[in-house]
Amino acid sequence: MISPEELLNAYANGIFPMADSRDDPEAKWYTSRRRGIIPMNGFRVSSNVERIVRNHHYHIKFDSAFRQVMEACADRNSTWISEEIIDSYCNLHKKGHAHSVSVYDKKWELVGGQYGVSLGAAFFGESMFGWAKETSKVALYWTHKALKEGGFELWDTQFWNEHLAQFGCIEISAGEYDKRLKVALQKEAVFEPVDTNC
Repeated sequence: MISPEELLNAYANGIFPMADSRDDPEAKWYTSRRRGIIPMNGFRVSSNVERIVRNHHYHIKFDSAFRQVMEACADRNSTWISEEIIDSYCNLHKKGHAHSVSVYDKKWELVGGQYGVSLGAAFFGESMFGWAKETSKVALYWTHKALKEGGFELWDTQFWNEHLAQFGCIEISAGEYDKRLKVALQKEAVFEPVDTNC
């Protein structure tokens, strides 16, 4: 298992672990010459997602089902989330540096979610899943809400892709990322539940 100290030190230096498969016994460490970030003031979702949120179509919980969210994110044909990574991040969650947003249907069954790591005023989004209409996007909506209200300044997505671009994700150089990360790590932010009835 990767210790919380090792994980946090890695994130502070722009490095993150990924496994080759769910049963890979040892994760490998990665970084990127180009980084994806979602600017805190540049996040966006479709009007359909906003309507779903406004109509309270789903129940939302913060940090209440961390392991279940991770396991759901790993439940796919190809995944970089191994059992070692799940155990390591659950341990990090207990230390207060890993967080989740879980989305439930009207029967309180888990149907979507997202998780990531917090350090200083930086949040490192790791993975998300959605098993019902727009639930992964709803999870991102409430993640952004929590980050915004908690004072976070850097939302790292590790990589840029077309899927993340719809939420406002942009790509920056490793040098620019390092500058923003250094500034964010010198500040404090808090990932706390926000009012989902607004």
